[in-house]
Amino acid sequence: MYAWKTPAQHLPRWCRLSIRSGETPLTYDEFNRFCGALPATTYVVQWGGAHVWKVGGKVFAIGGWGDGQPAYTFKAGELSYEALRDQPGLRPAPYLASRSLKWIQHYAAPGLADEDLKDYLRQSHHLVAQGLSKKKRRALGLGPA
Repeated sequence: MYAWKTPAQHLPRWCRLSIRSGETPLTYDEFNRFCGALPATTYVVQWGGAHVWKVGGKVFAIGGWGDGQPAYTFKAGELSYEALRDQPGLRPAPYLASRSLKWIQHYAAPGLADEDLKDYLRQSHHLVAQGLSKKKRRALGLGPA
């Protein structure tokens, strides 16, 4: 576990928390539009009706698995995972985190503000894309390896 010695304002934007306050939570339609606009993504409904987004055939975001309310799951870097996992409305993702994978689920209020959730979804897309082979990244038009 990390001991935070740096004030939050000095952390990169993608590692800061903005708690949602009074705004309507991101809908699945908004989630799907956002993920669909990221480069080289594909969409499938699987695992009991979850909205699953992939890059290069690898999952980077899941909308679903919530207990009656929208829930969003994304891959996180080590630092982000440590910062987010114990925050209100966030938790290590069921099924994924139990396999020692660094995935976070945004499942309840207060959770993250929509713009911060979108930043983490972008970061998840980037992390998963970077894990693809150089050949696959080139074929998908994801820039230099």
